[in-house]
This record gives sequence, structure tokens and C-alpha cells, in this order.
Amino acid sequence: MSFATPSMSAGGRTASRAFNFGRTYVVKPKGKHQATVVWLHGLGDNGSGWSQILETLPLPNIKWICPTAPTQPVSLFGGFPSTAWCDVGDLSENAPVDFEGLDASAAHVANLLSNEPSDIKIGLGGFSMGAATALYSAVCFSLGQFSNGSPYLVNICAVVGLSGWLPDAKNLANKIQGKADAAGRVVSLPMLLCHGSGDDVVPYRFGEKSSRILSSAGFQDATFKSYEGLGHFTSPEELDHVCSWLTTKLGLDGSS
Repeated sequence: MSFATPSMSAGGRTASRAFNFGRTYVVKPKGKHQATVVWLHGLGDNGSGWSQILETLPLPNIKWICPTAPTQPVSLFGGFPSTAWCDVGDLSENAPVDFEGLDASAAHVANLLSNEPSDIKIGLGGFSMGAATALYSAVCFSLGQFSNGSPYLVNICAVVGLSGWLPDAKNLANKIQGKADAAGRVVSLPMLLCHGSGDDVVPYRFGEKSSRILSSAGFQDATFKSYEGLGHFTSPEELDHVCSWLTTKLGLDGSS
């Protein structure tokens, strides 16, 4: 699947920035299909590794969809191309946000979910940059639109972010206040943010602050879970917590 969005070239002309998404890996539910969750990998990874991890989880009622990000130049790597959901230079609070890339990735995720049956609960999750993109998608859902103004049409029921951050966090409150119809979605959307205290890639404080900003903006069901000494990776303890949280928030009955 590819997306092309207009962007300004150096000469002031509108140039097309193409996003060619890679292979999507699907893990079918082992039991009764009750929920579908799109899970987004981290920078430089692909959907395969996480699909293998998710397949081992004791969640027989979830269908997992694990797409692969487009390969694009990444400023953090000096412009060297890598699989990435958006461009990123650094993780400082005032760093530029690649809304164009995030919109394209969030639209790709929404498109992957567009044909799910109406009785299936929909969730989003991700790790690192994938978590950032999942949280960005959650904000788009809450606002009812992408940053480019296009409507966001998928009904999200739960969002998980591991070792990630909230893009454009400093402007979240103003965005929410500017959309009168967002309040109901903001209050009711369950969100779980998990972060290791030993993370040396995406600092722990970014995850913690993202959770605080979400809560202060009105996301009343946003939970932050910390893991002492955990680096920039997941752990059995963290995945156990994700499983129990998803089972509760998605109303899974565990039947096979």
C-alpha cells in the first residue's frame, strides 16, 4: 500500500512525498474472533518480529495485524534511509513533528482496519516509534480527524504504547479544547503506556510526561506503568500486564 501526499519543494513548488509501506503480517485468532489490534514496530524494524511475539501471547480472541513502515530518509540517522513511520530528528519537546509522515502512517493503519466486522473491537498498539504512532492515531480518533483535516473514521476501543512518546504533546490540550465533539471520545478511550526506567533510547521521562499530558488533557482512562531497570525492550512482566489490560478493556472472554 502506498500513499502520496503533497509537500513543498525547495523552489516553492508542490512536490509529492510517496510512502510505500512494506509487508503486513497477520496473526489469526486461535479462538473466537472478538478483537483486532494493529501493532506497530519500532524504528528500523519490520512487522515480522512483533508478529512472532504476539502469536505467543495467551490472547486467543485477538487478530493481530503487524504492518511494516515505509523506508524513508531519517534525520536522526543523518538522512540515511530506514523503516520509519515518520521522520524524527530528536526527541526534545520542541523538535519538529512530521505531521505528514504521521498522517500517512495513521491513514495506513485506519485503512488496514476499515474492513473489520462492525461487532469486532478495534485496538492499536506499538513499540517505540510504533507506540508514538499509535498514540498519534489515538489523538486523531479523539479529534475525529487527521492533522491534515481528513476525517478519522475508525472506532478505536483501546491503545497500548510501550517505550514510546506522544508526538506534539505540548499542543494536545489546545487541540482537544478546540473540538467540541472530542470530549466524549477523550474521556472514554482506554490507554496504557508502559516504560522501563532504564530506557536509554527513549528516556523514561518522555513516557511518564506523555501519560501526564494525556491525563491532564482529559484522557481519564490513561494508565502509566513503569518497570524498574527495564531498557529499550519489552519483558515477560510487561507483556503479561498488556495481556490482562487488553482482556479487560476489550471485554475478551478468553473462550477458544
